[in-house]
Amino acid sequence: MAARIDGRKILPRAFFRRDSRAVAPALLNKILVGADGRSGRIVETEAYCGAIDPAAHTYRGKTARNATMFGPPGKMYVYFTYGMHWCCNTVCGEEGEGIGVLLRALAPLSGLEIMRAHRPKARRDRELCSGPARLTQAMGISGVHDGIDLVAGDGGFCIVDDGTPPPRNPVASGRIGVSRAAEAPWRWYVPGDTNVSRR
Repeated sequence: MAARIDGRKILPRAFFRRDSRAVAPALLNKILVGADGRSGRIVETEAYCGAIDPAAHTYRGKTARNATMFGPPGKMYVYFTYGMHWCCNTVCGEEGEGIGVLLRALAPLSGLEIMRAHRPKARRDRELCSGPARLTQAMGISGVHDGIDLVAGDGGFCIVDDGTPPPRNPVASGRIGVSRAAEAPWRWYVPGDTNVSRR
């Protein structure tokens, strides 16, 4: 029987044990839940494909920094970028593949007061989680969460399904903020959602 939280099904490891290009659009409309009441609906994702993807951190193989990405599917990979921001990913595929999905934006659902306190520069609630660095700030995700298990819910985070299906026709586009393979149409988002980082 699938694990549940507040009546919602926690995504099982089998959900993540697939090609990241299948997982990324399937994650749309799922909910990222934190331990302190913060949660948001996933509205934008990007797939990264390991050894075949020059934009992936794992393109050149395993290092101390990206080791989590080569672990079991369903783990959270958190990395530091531009010397100031954290970003978080779900590890996908088989162990050793080094593929995953970057969570790019959430539609805030609960714990908004805590999110606002962590994102004081956000002028509107739709700016709280509209981008990968904003998302981690609002949800309180940092390097200490690298390697936590989203399936087991350790570290206080999990991804749940409340019955809302992914959009039938998600928007697909090239990826944002990468210098190589940016044209690969491996970014997906919920059409018309105001929390998406860029349309």
